[in-house]
Formats: sequence, structure tokens, C-alpha cells
Amino acid sequence: MNKQTFYKNTAVMTVTSLLLRLLGIVFRIFISNRVGAEGMGLYQLVFSVYILGATFATGGLTTAVTCLAAERMTRSDGRGVCRLMRLSFLLCLGVGVASALLLYVGAPLIGGWMGDLRAVPAVAASGVALPFIGVSACIKGYFMARRKAWPPCLSQIVEQSVRIGGILWMLSTLWDGSLAQACLIIIVGDALSETVACAYLLLAYRRDGKQLTHSTHLPPQKALKPLLHIALPLTAGRYLTTALRTVENFLVPACLTLYTHSDALSLAQFGAVKGMALPLIFFPSALLMTLSGLLIPELSDAHALGQRRQVTRLVERTLHVTLLGSILVGGVFTALGRQLGDLLYRDSLVGMLLQILGPLTPVMYLDSVVSGMLKGLNQQVHSLWFAVADSAVRIGLIYLLLPRFGLTGFLYVMLVSNLLTATLSTARLLTVSRTPMNWGRWVIRPFFAAAVAGCCVWLFNRLLPTTAGLFSVLPQGLVFIAVYCFLLPLLGCFTRAEWQELTAKKTAVG
Repeated sequence: MNKQTFYKNTAVMTVTSLLLRLLGIVFRIFISNRVGAEGMGLYQLVFSVYILGATFATGGLTTAVTCLAAERMTRSDGRGVCRLMRLSFLLCLGVGVASALLLYVGAPLIGGWMGDLRAVPAVAASGVALPFIGVSACIKGYFMARRKAWPPCLSQIVEQSVRIGGILWMLSTLWDGSLAQACLIIIVGDALSETVACAYLLLAYRRDGKQLTHSTHLPPQKALKPLLHIALPLTAGRYLTTALRTVENFLVPACLTLYTHSDALSLAQFGAVKGMALPLIFFPSALLMTLSGLLIPELSDAHALGQRRQVTRLVERTLHVTLLGSILVGGVFTALGRQLGDLLYRDSLVGMLLQILGPLTPVMYLDSVVSGMLKGLNQQVHSLWFAVADSAVRIGLIYLLLPRFGLTGFLYVMLVSNLLTATLSTARLLTVSRTPMNWGRWVIRPFFAAAVAGCCVWLFNRLLPTTAGLFSVLPQGLVFIAVYCFLLPLLGCFTRAEWQELTAKKTAVG
């Protein structure tokens, strides 16, 4: 792939992701102001079950389709790609329908496990979208292999538009004020949006499939065995880790209640962390997550062809950019977290959480990006064991710490968990790709730059009068970003030669 195409796809996906995340954050703020922190906590419990069902519906087929379709396209095996897609659709539809039925039948039991029967109607309805989610995931994997970013991006725009419009309409006309019905309305809106987005992706796939090159010299390939070879480790890992994470989400409010002695307060604290603070922290990660997704086929191709230098170069660049960007984001939340919480959510607890989690942001971003790159290097089994170890540690610490220390204990669980998974995943990536870790340029000096930028923001507050609200937060954020970006080249964290290499017209593969 030439660099111009890579940057074009990155730009398209990044702009789309930023737009959708911005809409999502604004919408989430609106919803949280309507239903409160307790309502967000209840929705997060239901959403964890929804994600578990979506995991069963998709498995590891997205990554498998991306890798296998890219391999067949390099050999002009258009017929092989079509066979692969048909098989993927059948698998996703079968598993999706079965998962939907299980959620519908088991909703009362799941509500009992949650400890809140208000979630039962929403859990029962959450399976409607699962077959469509699976098919959409396969088509997105196909377009990723085709290096075409527009169809998945447009489908996300359609999905988010239908979701926001549908939920707003239902809340304004059908909602009776209860949290149970509010969760049901949000889940129904999610299901409707997934269905419409799937219909659009199917049309886009049918149009694009006609452009595939069909070689007459290639024998027919079996698709099931290689598809399952890649998908099964990912599927088993995702099933297991998502199930463990769902159990964890059920445990957190229950263990918090042992400390607070209040179901409502515990659910509100859980909603403040999972439904309000963490989505805002991950909002700026659009560029890094997009880059990670685009690198999966690039790394897969280079790894399959034995191009060690290309693999090392891709990993080195991605780690470098990820750490520089995530340290900037974490610094902004550390310096301005309390003000952002008051401005956006009118909740001092959320502001405190943003400020506390700010220093942990680089670790969370790094873990997300590294996990994506490991998939492209066929390290699914190692990723599985890392995720299982992480879930086991989290569940154990939740049992031990939350009844004694409450929300403080939960924050400590997050710290230990993210450090553990980021360390294990990054160490494995560096070993497999033979990439040296440049601690000085990638970590230590950028952290110093962020500390200096934070001091400048503090001085800005001290020396200049500030107003309340947006007109206070925005100038301080701009000061932080300007100082940080100014210091990076001065400290040698990012050189002119690296900038010229990134903006070159072409890149050699191999």
C-alpha cells in the first residue's frame, strides 16, 4: 500500500471517528443528565450483557476476514474472497440468532445475577441486533482488507444518526420516567441503528465485490479451515475475557454496596466511572485506534512475507506516535479533569475521576493499540492468556478491595490491571517484532514536557483572571497543548527527519 492511500484512509477514519465520538460524548452527556449517574450505572450493566452477546455473534471473524481476504486479494483470487465472505455470513447469522435466543430466554436469570430486575426488559431486547452486528463486522473486515475506509465510516455515520435520532424520539414520546424503560429505549435504539447500518454495508459490499479481480489459474481454496484457524483462538479469547469482564461488571456494584450500604449510591459510582469518566478519557483516542486498525493488514502482510524490517518499522512508528499522543491526552485530563467534569457533567465526582485517571491514560491507550498490533502478528493465543490473567487479577482484587475501600479500591484495581496488561502485551510485541524500546525519547522526555506544560497551565491560572465554564477550560487546554508540542522537538522526542519520513509520498514494502 502506498503511503498516500494509507494516510487517506487514516484521515477519513480519524475524522469520522472523531465526529462520531464527539456526537457520542454529547449524546452520553445528554442521557446522563436525563437519567443521572444511577441510570448510567444500570445502563452499563445492561450494556455489558449486550457486549457479551455481540462478542458471541462476531467472535474473531473480523480479524480473520481481514487477514484472509487481504491474502487472497494479493493473489487476485476474487472467487476465494467471495467464498470466504459467504461462509463468514453464515457463521455470524447462525451464532447471532442462537445468542439472541439465549438472551431472550435467560433475561430473568441474568437480571437476578445483576441484582437489579429493572434490567430484565432491556436484556431481553438486546439480542435483536446480534445477527446484524456479526454480518456488519465481517463486511468491515473485508473493506479493511480492501484498504477502503469510506464504506465502514459511512455505515458508522448512518448507525450513530439512527441511534441518536431514534433514542431521542423515543425518550421524548414514550418514556414514562422509569430507569428500566430508559434502558430499554436505549437498547432498542442501539438495535435499530445496527440493523440499518448492516443493510447499508451489505449494499456497499455487493457493489464493491463486482470489482474484484478473478484469476482463472488459481485452484479453489478451502475457506473454513484457515478461517477457523485464525478465528477460534480470537473467539475463545473474546468469549472468555468478555464473560469474565461481564462478571466483573456485575460484581463491582455488589461489592461497592458492601462498603456504601446503598444500592443506589453504588450503582451511581459505577456509572460515574464506566459510563461517564472512561468514555470521555477514550474520546481523543480516535487517531490511535484508527491507526491500529489499519496496521493489522499491513503487519499481517509483512509478517506473512517475512519482511522483518517492515514489521519493526511499523511497530516502532506506532509505539512512538501512541506514546507521544497519549501522554498529551493524559496530561490534559490530569491538569483540567476537575473543570471538565464540572463543565460537561456538572458532577464533581466525575471531575475527580478524570484527574485521577489522567496519568493512567497513556497505559490504557498503549494497551489498546498494542493489542491490535499483536493480532496482525498472529499472536492471538498470547493475547488470550494476557486477557485471562488480567480478568482473574481484577476479579480477585475486586473481592478483596472494594468491600474495604469502596471506590478508591476500584481505582486501584484499574491501576494494577492496566499496568499488568500493558506490560505483558508490550513486552510480547517488542520480542516478536524485534523492536527496541526507546524509553528516553518515547516516555521520559514526553512526560517531562507534559509536566512543564502542566506547570504553565498552573501559572496561567495564577497570573491571569479566568472565567467559568468553557471560556476557562479552552484557553488552558490550548496552553497545555502548545507548550507540549513546542517542547517535543526541542527535547528530541520528534525530529524533522521523522516528520519528513512520515509525510513521504511512498513507502517501500520490504
